[in-house]
Amino acid sequence: MVRGAITRFAAATGVLVATAAMAIGLAPAAAHAEGAPKPAPKPNIIQITGKGIDDKIVITQAESKRLFSSLLSEVNWMFSARSQTAALPADKLGAKYTLTVLSGKTGLQTYEVFPSAAGGPRAHRPAKQPGGKKAAEGWFYGRLTMPETLRVSGVPLKAKPDVVGGGIGGGVGQDLDVDTEAAGGVDQVLGDIRRLFLLNGAVLVVIFAGLAGIAFLIRRRV
Repeated sequence: MVRGAITRFAAATGVLVATAAMAIGLAPAAAHAEGAPKPAPKPNIIQITGKGIDDKIVITQAESKRLFSSLLSEVNWMFSARSQTAALPADKLGAKYTLTVLSGKTGLQTYEVFPSAAGGPRAHRPAKQPGGKKAAEGWFYGRLTMPETLRVSGVPLKAKPDVVGGGIGGGVGQDLDVDTEAAGGVDQVLGDIRRLFLLNGAVLVVIFAGLAGIAFLIRRRV
C-alpha cells in the first residue's frame, strides 16, 4: 500500500514539475503576446513656418538625412527639459519661426525659435502641442548653431559661417526617437518581468498545494 502511494506520489510530482517547466518556458512569450506596447512613432519630417517664409519649408529625413538630423538636434533636447529662462520682451525676441516635428502626417511636437533674439538664440516650448497634447510651457537658451542651421534649411537669415557646433542651450544632438524607444523599451521589460513573476508564483502555489495534498494522503494511508 505504501509502495503504491509512493509511486502515485512520484508520478503526480513529475506531472506537476513538467507543467511548471512548460508554464515558465511559455511565460515570456505570453507576456509579449498580451498587451505589448506599440513602438513610439519616429520623427521623419520637420516643417518650418515664420517671417519671410511664403510657404512652409519641409525637411524630410528621406531626402535630407543630415540636414534633418541637424535641424532636429536644435529642438529635440527641449522635449522633456526644464525651462531655463524667462521670456524676453517681444521687441527683444526678433523674428519667430515655428518648427513642427512630424512622423508622416502625425504631428509630434511644436517649438518656436528666435534665432535673432537679443543676447543669443532663444526657444519656446508652447503648452499646446499637436493632436491636442499638453506640455509644460518653457523658455530655453538656443544653441549658437541655430541661425545657421535654419538658414541652410531655407529660412531667410544672414549667413554666419563662423558658428561652430555647441552652444549654451541643452542640445545634445540626439534623435528624439531614441529617447522614446528607450523609455518604451524599459517599460516593456519591467512589465514582462512583473507578469513573469506573477505567473511563476501561481505555478509554485499549485505545485506546493499538490505536494501538500499528496503528503496528506500518504500519511493517512500509512
